[in-house]
Amino acid sequence: MREILIKTLGDKLMELSAIYHRPESEFAYLYKDKKLHIRIRTKKGDIESINLYYGDPFIFMEEFYQDTKKMAKITSDAIFDYWQVEVSVDFARIQYLFEVTDTEGQSILYGDKGCVDNSLENLHAIGNGFKLPYLHEIDACKVPDWVSNTVWYQIFPERFANGNARLNPEETLDWDSSITPQSDDFFGGDLQGIIDHLDYLQDLGITGLYLCPIFESTSNHKYNTTDYFEIDRHFGDKETFRELVEQAHQRGMKIMLDAVFNHIGSQSPQWQDVVKNGEQSAYKDWFHIQQFPVTTEKLANKRELPYHAFGFEDYMPKLNTANPEVKDYLLKVATYWIEEFDIDAWRLDVANEIDHQFWKDFRKAVLAKKPDLYILGEVWHTSQPWLNGDEFHAVMNYPLSDSIKDYFLRGIKKTDQFIDEINGQSMYYKQQISEVMFNLLDSHDTERILWTANEDVQLVKSALAFLFLQKGTPCIYYGTELSLTGGQDPDCRRCMPWERVSSDNDMLNFMKNLIKTRKHASAIISHGKYSLKEIKQDVVAMEWTYEGRGLKAIFNQSKDDYLLEKEVVALASNCQELENQLVISPNGFVIFH
Repeated sequence: MREILIKTLGDKLMELSAIYHRPESEFAYLYKDKKLHIRIRTKKGDIESINLYYGDPFIFMEEFYQDTKKMAKITSDAIFDYWQVEVSVDFARIQYLFEVTDTEGQSILYGDKGCVDNSLENLHAIGNGFKLPYLHEIDACKVPDWVSNTVWYQIFPERFANGNARLNPEETLDWDSSITPQSDDFFGGDLQGIIDHLDYLQDLGITGLYLCPIFESTSNHKYNTTDYFEIDRHFGDKETFRELVEQAHQRGMKIMLDAVFNHIGSQSPQWQDVVKNGEQSAYKDWFHIQQFPVTTEKLANKRELPYHAFGFEDYMPKLNTANPEVKDYLLKVATYWIEEFDIDAWRLDVANEIDHQFWKDFRKAVLAKKPDLYILGEVWHTSQPWLNGDEFHAVMNYPLSDSIKDYFLRGIKKTDQFIDEINGQSMYYKQQISEVMFNLLDSHDTERILWTANEDVQLVKSALAFLFLQKGTPCIYYGTELSLTGGQDPDCRRCMPWERVSSDNDMLNFMKNLIKTRKHASAIISHGKYSLKEIKQDVVAMEWTYEGRGLKAIFNQSKDDYLLEKEVVALASNCQELENQLVISPNGFVIFH
């Protein structure tokens, strides 16, 4: 290592410590159609070129490396450059080595033993190469093909539409989107209400419905399940749900249900048995109980709960998913709704607090019933441990959400910081995982984006446009298309403002056009090469290219108008057309085909 550094020209040293690669990870993996993606990371601006030497490890013993391919620098963040190459191999095996050349012309070889001199001897040394001994298709990270083409719509069932007033709970309030709801309020939303508005959702362009929990529960949000095998009585019954699924499928829409398996409701028969019988309960090992009795009376501090719960909430005791009885019960729940009602996806609540083994068994169980089912985990941070191909297909992409909101809505992120963050996030996962990441800006757990933007609709339009141009599957939260606002939970769960639906509603028409644009460009975004850069101070240009087709967008986050030559516009906002020019006003954008 010291020898390499001494040989480096001038005062500039190649930053060897920044060079990073790991086989059988997001840096080397089987993609699709027997194509292999190989990536490497280097210090930003440090490296001029990288060549990949590769071939079959058994042929190497006689003839050394069979092929060489130049790697492309595909993106950069604040600290690193990322390089990638796509290769195919004849015998499902590969040995490979990187030739890394810096901007001064100095080169090294990088492989399984780290950095070594770029010599013929080191190139031909069998132990220097990285190896993928055999690429088994069964180990490949597979995702459902349909997901990347889907536009999701999240529904909080209690607040979407009241289709059957006979199901209303006692003291149901009048439907009013201007009311700030309280935690215990009921407005009477139900499954029939969703069925009644499927034509509206189809006209909007929605092809996937993500429903917050619909199972028997005592709350309006239903995240404290009483019975996983029953539809909540205030939402309807199984026949109504069956009709919802069938009618959605007839319209080309997928249905995703919310699985709350981390915890159960305190009114569930299992927990009530523990409350009643204590250590004699048949269900005592279903939970993480620290001491008996499990009473919450006279509790001075909720952190002193005698059992583990979701977020110290005593009405949500945490399930012990490592217990075979619990696992068997929950896997029966997961497969029941697939077998009986043909649902298309599971969203997994608080997924990061459940053991990995449970999720591995969950994946096997549900995919055995429906091989193209979409498995989506709720994880709010980077999620590589869950995305290795044996647990989830994707997670809810909150890091992307935070970056977009900080830049477009809050205005607290500088343009170069924003670009670095987005580029860095694009390298978190294998490409097939990135293609099905669940991209959102708000949900039942966050304040609404219009609220975040201080009611500035134009900022919201720019943020949504940027979201819909990202690799992954986009989702909007119910009411966003009608400019529904609201602060943190429970204010983000206001009633759907149906009175605003009209042919001249500007935001509604904007969302229809944005969804059309996304569908038209879906293949380009999913599979194309991506570029994001600042072309003028606080003016961001994004470009996708794929099989001779292209997509471009420019976002003007500066304080001045931005002028450019007129091109064919797919969608624009806060933009004017002059004779030969386009003028993008501040906070405006334009998308070109």
